Amino acid sequence: MDWRNIRNGLRIPSEKYCDQPYIVKTEDGHWLCSLTTGEGDEGVPGQYVMTARSADKGRTWTDIRRMEPKGAPENSYSVLLKTSFGRIYCFYNFNKDNIREIKANDPPYEKGICKRVDSLGYYVFRYSDDNGMTWSDKRGEVPVRRFRIDRENPYGGDIMFFWNVGKPLVDKDTAYLSLHKVGEIGEGFFVKSEGVLIKSPNIMTEPDIDRLEFETLPEGDTGIRTPKGGGKVAEEHSYAVLGDGSFFTVYRTIDGRPAFCYSRDKGRSWDAPAYMPVKHPRAANFIWKLGEGKYLYWFHNHGGKWYEDRNPAWCLAGKETDGPGGRVIEWSQPEILLYDDDPYTRMSYPDVILDEGVLYVTETQKDEARLHAVDGNFLRRLFSWDGPGRVAGKGLIFKGGAGTHDIRNPGPLLVFSNDGAASKTGDNRSGFSIDLWLNELPPPGDIIFDTRRGDGSGLMMTSDRGNRVEIMLGDGRSFSSWKSDFRGLKGKDDHIAVIIDGGPKTISFIINGRFNDGGTDRQFGWGRYNPNTRHADGSGKIYINKNVEVMRMYDRVLMTVEACLNFKAGK
Repeated sequence: MDWRNIRNGLRIPSEKYCDQPYIVKTEDGHWLCSLTTGEGDEGVPGQYVMTARSADKGRTWTDIRRMEPKGAPENSYSVLLKTSFGRIYCFYNFNKDNIREIKANDPPYEKGICKRVDSLGYYVFRYSDDNGMTWSDKRGEVPVRRFRIDRENPYGGDIMFFWNVGKPLVDKDTAYLSLHKVGEIGEGFFVKSEGVLIKSPNIMTEPDIDRLEFETLPEGDTGIRTPKGGGKVAEEHSYAVLGDGSFFTVYRTIDGRPAFCYSRDKGRSWDAPAYMPVKHPRAANFIWKLGEGKYLYWFHNHGGKWYEDRNPAWCLAGKETDGPGGRVIEWSQPEILLYDDDPYTRMSYPDVILDEGVLYVTETQKDEARLHAVDGNFLRRLFSWDGPGRVAGKGLIFKGGAGTHDIRNPGPLLVFSNDGAASKTGDNRSGFSIDLWLNELPPPGDIIFDTRRGDGSGLMMTSDRGNRVEIMLGDGRSFSSWKSDFRGLKGKDDHIAVIIDGGPKTISFIINGRFNDGGTDRQFGWGRYNPNTRHADGSGKIYINKNVEVMRMYDRVLMTVEACLNFKAGK
């Protein structure tokens, strides 16, 4: 069973629509989850915030509670904050004035009227002093300072448009709440947005909610936006506190890349934003601190500029290091964290909880939320990315140089899908990896290696124009191919790794220790092979081009980090 397949996860209770399944561990050792749900689709009247408790790490859930009574106006997009004295706050949007329509752009909204009203009103909270079994009758309101983006909205700031998906940031005894201000409703719903933090210096220790203090940051009249020259959308900011007290935030844009920036003065001002070293569409991308100086980052690893293609979910490992203005985060190369067999699945709005040494990840596809235990070996390998180079030995079934060789292995070579029954297919979700060093890239069209039979089944790699290579695989019935990035190879002394992952059915190239993301030429650097492929079993022999110094074949899926460490180890 592949733990990365989201269908192997544990379901979190909800109605038809569900979003933002976020978890905290309570004082009595239970898990408390809050999420937004409803009988209709996202944004339909009637959606509400609910909470549930689990005593068995998500296998069962009890004490399901609504944050507002049934029939109340839309209440949505909750986050939980646990204080130093055990109280748990639930913050959320609340359309308290029951506004039923708002001004928007025409088009796309007919006559300039939008009837979706779940991202406006007041930022409110209730609290629980019994670990989420019950919630306060009294509802508090968080004062939010108006910025220019508010005053320039269609109501001059009299109605505030905003929402939140980022969990609170806690720095010692001070809490910071994340909000994403919206200035315009139009194509894609939010047309203009920016991020702010709401600081509370005493919420972690003060039990009297009437004495709570709040301040909206950054100072000035504008929030956290895209880098210079970027689009008007900067939203869903996720935060972390670094070892020197600096704040880091990462957030989505519609520029094909996520943005990030640092604050060296506790959110009062921010350095000039920049783009992350990965591609990412208009989807949540979150950071979590897993330990001293260690971070996990969730994203989708392609250059789309809209809401589609949130499957698979990829991750990076991060570590702190010294930068010119303070601590900064360095990142590993992409790894697949979770996936679904349906490429149209859109998983997002994750959370993590670390309990008894096991890391759990939540996610939602908007109509079902699930919980997943992350394999410990995966995490250990992931966080070895900055270690010394070493060649992976596990699963190695062939090693050789130029010439023609027999491939000796205990069974059919590189089987993806076979349960031993002629009448049906059982997907064992295995895969394979190729690792080789080229002294010199052969001329375009030349074969680099070839295992094929006469019917075409097997594997072949060829060189291609633009300093790239192409991998082809087939079983005699189905055939697939994928190319590395344009201009990705130097042409001499190149290391090429290809990972064929039979879980999500993906093909990835790692060239000279860098994951191919498509560069400026294509949206996707990784591809999908035909899921009906049964195997890539070739002739039992392999031809290797004279320009190949050494080639390795593995009967398992290498992680990207293993391919990178193979490269670091050298020839």
